[in-house]
Amino acid sequence: MINWRIISKILGQLLLIEVLMLLACTVFAWLRGEADVYAFGISAAITEGAALAMIYLGRGTDATMSRRDAYLVVSAVWVVFSIFGALPFLFSGALQQPVDAFFETMSGFTTTGASLIDDVEALSCALLFWRSLTQWIGGLGIVFFTIAVIPSMVGGKVRVFAAEATGPMRTTLHPRLSTTGRWIWGIYATLTAACALAFWLEGMTGFDAVNYAMTVAATGGFATHNEVTGFYHSAAIDFTTVAFMFSCGVSFTLLYLVLFKSRWRDLLDNPELRFYVWMVIAATAVIAAALWHTGAYGVVEAVRYALYQVVAFITTTGVFNDDVGQWPHVTWAVLALCMFVGGCSGSTAGGFKCIRVVLLVRIVRNEMRRLIHPTAVLPTRAGNVSLDYSHQVSLLSFLVAYFGLCFVTYFAMLLTGVDSTNSITIAFSCASNVGPSLATGIGPAMSWDVLPQAVKLLLTLLMLMGRLEILSVLVLFTRAFWKDR
Repeated sequence: MINWRIISKILGQLLLIEVLMLLACTVFAWLRGEADVYAFGISAAITEGAALAMIYLGRGTDATMSRRDAYLVVSAVWVVFSIFGALPFLFSGALQQPVDAFFETMSGFTTTGASLIDDVEALSCALLFWRSLTQWIGGLGIVFFTIAVIPSMVGGKVRVFAAEATGPMRTTLHPRLSTTGRWIWGIYATLTAACALAFWLEGMTGFDAVNYAMTVAATGGFATHNEVTGFYHSAAIDFTTVAFMFSCGVSFTLLYLVLFKSRWRDLLDNPELRFYVWMVIAATAVIAAALWHTGAYGVVEAVRYALYQVVAFITTTGVFNDDVGQWPHVTWAVLALCMFVGGCSGSTAGGFKCIRVVLLVRIVRNEMRRLIHPTAVLPTRAGNVSLDYSHQVSLLSFLVAYFGLCFVTYFAMLLTGVDSTNSITIAFSCASNVGPSLATGIGPAMSWDVLPQAVKLLLTLLMLMGRLEILSVLVLFTRAFWKDR
């Protein structure tokens, strides 16, 4: 039976974190003398009222939580945060429709980066900072952030972490999950600060440097300029962006072991990281060759733009420094593959995850060997870990669910009049939390405002499913989940 009181209590407690985020933007707007101070102030007051009401409804309940409660809490947190996070867009007038504001905020928290705002440079600095802050908090997970900062706030932490974490295998670094959370968030914050400093030294303003650092570290993609980093026309900024996007697409557990435990050997022994590196190299080589062949790019420019976009798509950051919609169609196929594969498990990147691709290849290889040696025992291994049969079934189920949802979304968009190329690339983009589409009309340099309202709602759900690994949300739509037993 669902424990609604504990769910209400936890949702209310977590909303207090969003209240602090809104208050921070209120103070920021006040210090800059911006009119949006009222929009953020009212939003913070409404959110606090709702949070206190939820806490009151859950008063007196214990901290025990079932597995079903954990999955429901995690999905509900992302929806509730996006609902109240949409208020500043509505009260400021930046977006007129509630569905649009909800879409924009969900895109932020899930680090998808798809935007309905045509001219982000027309927004106030406070709203720009709010967009970046939603992505930074959502990068490693809303609940995981709370576990790291205020571990006593969330009951059933292990189950909640399992429902929100990414990848088929979840590793903790310490017996206390809160300690693991603090270590990982410490690395995340350090990478963000280092990225901001590098951007500032390379010519960005302090405000731009902080905003771009937050969205790059979160592999989100929201920007303070319409041309993203292309606004600066700087090779140094482009390569810095590539370096930090790539780093944040690596498992934070692996980064911790290397940086703090000096286990450098793990870099060479990790099959997921090897595949990730070779995928970037191969995709960059193919796209650079295609761009150079057009005659519009020199060798150095072709490599620069190709590397930037490959890393942006495989880490699902979705930023751009050129209009990919005008590139040769063969590059679209390579970038679509990068979009699907995504980064490493345990990173801020979305997508199918490199480790799943590695495991799928090994499963297929073992099945072909079994045709020749029917009685052979052929374990599927990832590094030193052997994947048992139940995990292999889960992996294949995830693959089927991923493509199934993309196909349903694609078909639904066709029915609303969206063209075929945009429909399929938008579906993959939202399921992998990438952001930009590859076709003209809704290319990387365009907003998504032209889409019908019903499609926006559907894509909002798809973004949420993509961020929470699909099955964690899909299970809520099954009859078995809501049965008492």
